[in-house]
Amino acid sequence: MNRRSIVSVVGDAGVTPGSPHYEAAREIGRLLVDAGLRVMTGGLGGVMEAASRGAHESPAYREGDTIGVLPQKDPQDANQWVDIVIPTGLDYARNALVATGDAVVAVGGGAGTLSEIAVAWMHRRLVVALDLAGWSANLGDKRLDARIRFADIPDDRIFAAPTPKAAVAIVVERLPAYRASRERSGERPA
Repeated sequence: MNRRSIVSVVGDAGVTPGSPHYEAAREIGRLLVDAGLRVMTGGLGGVMEAASRGAHESPAYREGDTIGVLPQKDPQDANQWVDIVIPTGLDYARNALVATGDAVVAVGGGAGTLSEIAVAWMHRRLVVALDLAGWSANLGDKRLDARIRFADIPDDRIFAAPTPKAAVAIVVERLPAYRASRERSGERPA
């Protein structure tokens, strides 16, 4: 059975519709589903809402394409665009779950986003950082540390993307190599 890959979209919960961060995340969500991928977020507002909303706007959208991993226990806290709600009660520790999608796309972000990027890096996930104010702009085209995560991917890093379209193109182009390398090393897909 061929499982559709899940891409986590992370960023500020406080951004509002019409802001550059919100609209970029919305476009990323739509483009990911257009590409046949599923979208996972922390399930709340801001970038998380925007990515889930954009996923619903894709002509390729199917029920179940958006997953929200909530920090609270109440599933009613999820934004209206989340199809699959996973209430955890883990507070910020839920960031570790969000960061284990097959790939992570960061849109700006503060400390919570930084934690998700770091966990994704440690779990050998493909990480793409959109060039918008916040941690994603600070970390694009950098490595978080000196560890060699993949011997067969010599240019491994947090990939910088100037636009939502470029971010999704990086995911689509590079995700197969990242998944294959992790599987060759004995890791199971997320």
